[in-house]
Parts: sequence; C-alpha cells; structure tokens
Amino acid sequence: MQITAAVAREPKQDFSLEQLELDEPQAGEVLVRIEAVGVCHSDIAARNQSLPVQMPVVLGHEGAGVVERVGPGVTKVKPGDKVVLTVGYCGQCTNCTRGDVAYCENGMAINYSGRRADGSPTLCCGGEPVSGHFFAQSSFASYAIALEQNTVKVHDGADLALAAPLGCGVQTGAGAVLRSLAAKPGRAIAVFGAGSVGLSAVMGAVVAGCDPIIVVEPVAARRALALEVGATHAVDPGAGDIAEAIRAIVARGVDYVVETTAVDAVVNAALASLAGHGEMAFLGVPKNPEATFSTNLLGFLASGVTLKAVIEGDTDPDTFIPELLAHVEAGRMPLGKLVRTYPFDQINQAVDDQLNGLVVKPVLTF
Repeated sequence: MQITAAVAREPKQDFSLEQLELDEPQAGEVLVRIEAVGVCHSDIAARNQSLPVQMPVVLGHEGAGVVERVGPGVTKVKPGDKVVLTVGYCGQCTNCTRGDVAYCENGMAINYSGRRADGSPTLCCGGEPVSGHFFAQSSFASYAIALEQNTVKVHDGADLALAAPLGCGVQTGAGAVLRSLAAKPGRAIAVFGAGSVGLSAVMGAVVAGCDPIIVVEPVAARRALALEVGATHAVDPGAGDIAEAIRAIVARGVDYVVETTAVDAVVNAALASLAGHGEMAFLGVPKNPEATFSTNLLGFLASGVTLKAVIEGDTDPDTFIPELLAHVEAGRMPLGKLVRTYPFDQINQAVDDQLNGLVVKPVLTF
C-alpha cells in the first residue's frame, strides 16, 4: 500500500516527506493507521547516526493509532482497536520469558536492523528497500507495521496524542522510578535533567510518594515546569556545587537518583548526591557512543550504592502503559503540560523546536 512517510536520507539533515510502499502484515504482525507519534531524542540520535541505523530510513517509535489489519496468528488485537506501539521484542528468548522484554536478546536486530527477522523489508521506494521496522514500527508515517508483541491495546476513548509518548519516553522515566527503583513513599529522590524522560521520572516520583523530589536542570523554564508537575525543589547546576546544593536540602543525600544526561561530570555529581546504600538509575543516551565515566573505586565500595542501567523503565508494556494512561487521565501525571502537537508535515519544525528547547515533547498528528 502507498503511505506518506518522513524519510531520513542524510545524517543531521531534515526529514523529507515521501510516498513509499508498505508491505502487507505477515504472520504475527499488525498494520496500524498512525494518528499520533511522539518525537524522541532517540529518533534524532538515529537520524544523526549516533544510533546504528542504515539510511535511508523511516524512524519514529512512539506511535499510536488504530489497527487496520492483522496478519495470521494475531490474537492480541483486532481491526478497530486503539493501540500504542512500544519497543520491539521477540517474546521467546530467556529474558523475554522472564518478563525482561526491554533486554530482549534479539532486541538489537529487531529494533535497529531496518528489516524483519527474516531479512525482508517492510518499506520500499520505487522498488528499492528503505530501512524500516525501527523499534519494530517506523511510525513517522501514515501507516506502520508492528509486531503483535509491541502493540499495546488502550481503551476506545483514549486521547492518542497523549497516549503516544507513553510507548517510550514516559514509560522510561516513570518506569525507572516505579519499576526499576521501586521507589518507596517518603524517600528522597533527585532527577538529573528535565527533558521528557526526566520530567516523566518526576511525575512517577509523585505517584510513588517520594519526598523531597529534587530536579537538577540548567534551563530556568524547565526548572519551573518541573515544579509545576510535582518537583518540590529545583536546582540550577550553574549556581554552584550540585551535591552541596542537594545535601543542603537532604543532609544525608538522596535515596534515589535518576540520571538522564549521560554527561560525565553530571554523573559524578549525581553519585556524590546519593546517601549511603542509595540507588541510581542511568537512563541517558550519550552523544558519543564511546563515552565512559569513572569514579573512585574505594569511595564507591564504601558507599554501598547500587548503579543500574535502565531501558524502557524495566516494564511490562502490556500492563504498564495502560497504568500510565490511567494516571494521566486521572490527573496524577499532568503529561499535557509537556506535550505540544504539530501536524505531521511540520516534523522538521517539531525537531528544531525540541533541539532548541522550545518544547519538551513534540507529538505529530495526522
């Protein structure tokens, strides 16, 4: 079928809107008419070639829409269902069968190879294959093919412009607090970075009952927004020593840290902010894929802290995304304060606005 898609053909260049051919859904696949799709930093990182994708490519991995058709064997959803698309996983490897789907042992191939598991393309342009299947969806398009596994049904009344970001960014930030750290009420947390993932962690900390909830963010407008969505304190890292500022609020340090920046100096400040036996979740994607960080080993040993790398919030998307949607609809997570919608043909404006800090979470709508 003919679809309209945003194609990335050159690194760090604008997307081009093109007419492509999308294959029919095969066994275990779902054809979704996309109504909304979030723009995530991972999409920009892939366009800029910081993530391993082959160009030309159709990106997009926070899609939401309506099921058009299903391939043989699909029972989880049916035509007419509203769905949110999330990270792809095989459902059969050891980690998947243990419920750790974000760490699928076949995840790199499923999400980044640009093709199905059998090597066939889902997208073509004039008979020439175009990389698709990004996060098992490539939802910067009017229609997308997803796997049954990464298709999550939501209720018929769901606002898909708000539901779309739940598939990655919100799931990652809120899940880090509610699932990875399993944060307990009354315990202190610091979130480093107030982008969409960091602010989702703040909202997750509110749901968890953490107190205080401290945000570290250099942009004043983002600090203000963090306070609007539930942070109790906002720290400007340019105003002085970050760990000292946090310990002025909580003398012993915080019980939990969510680190979203992947900047070496910030990571070390975050470590210095932890209380003894505290826990730290790493969520950030570094601009340089070869980036490393170091810390004093003796001090690390003496502190007894736990450092944990987190993908997609360590969640079960089938249960966690509807849970997040319920929090949003009940007003416990004011996600609407982060979202600005753009018509799909304004994708390049949406990306520029996000990169320039004018919007936290752009969502493209059809």
